[in-house]
Amino acid sequence: MRWLIVILLVLFALLQAKLWFGEGGVRDVQRLQERVVAQREENDMLARRNAELQAEVEDLRERLEAVEERARSELGLIAEDEEFYQVVPAPEKGE
Repeated sequence: MRWLIVILLVLFALLQAKLWFGEGGVRDVQRLQERVVAQREENDMLARRNAELQAEVEDLRERLEAVEERARSELGLIAEDEEFYQVVPAPEKGE
């Protein structure tokens, strides 16, 4: 009877070790849960970015003013009846 108890205790200890430290154990599950949370946050950020880009695309498709505004700000284009003035800052005193 004594040997049976010892064998069961050893078996129980081995199973507990596998549960806590083995592959698929508690630590692995915690690491995977952390990775899932991080991935969800990244997915949410990318979904917001995609929504912003989609709104910008729709705006450019539907409004000529949006295309004009973008051409002015990003490409420096001006209309035919406009004059371009460039303001150059004065050099700093140490230069």
